Amino acid sequence: MSNPDELLVDISAMVESGQSNQMSLTVVAGGAVITGRLAPEAVWRERVSEVLKDSDRLGPFSDVFTARGAEGRADRGEPPTHLHFHLARILQGNVGIPETGGMYRVAIKDVSAWTVGDFSYFEQ
Repeated sequence: MSNPDELLVDISAMVESGQSNQMSLTVVAGGAVITGRLAPEAVWRERVSEVLKDSDRLGPFSDVFTARGAEGRADRGEPPTHLHFHLARILQGNVGIPETGGMYRVAIKDVSAWTVGDFSYFEQ
C-alpha cells in the first residue's frame, strides 16, 4: 500500500499513546499473514533488547534497540510508521510460527490487508 491506511495509523497511534496494549491484529504484508498483539514501540524495543542480551552471539546487538532512548515518533508529534507485534506468529498453512509467538515490526505502508483480532490454532 503506497499510502498508509489512516485507520491503521490511528490504531497504532492509540497503542503508542499507551491507551491500550490489548489490541490484537492480523495483517497481510508482503504476502505473509502475521497475527498477534500490538505493543508500543518503546516496549517492543525493550523486550527485543532483553532477548538479545541473553544470547552469547547476539548480545552486542541489544544496545541498538535501546540506543534511541524513550523518545519516539509520538513524542515528536509524528504519526507511527510501523506496527510492533509481540506474541505474534506468521501463519503458514495450519500452523503459526513460532509456536510461542515472536516480535515483529511491520511497516504500515506495506500492509495490504488487515483485520481486528488474531488467529489461534487448536489441535483437533
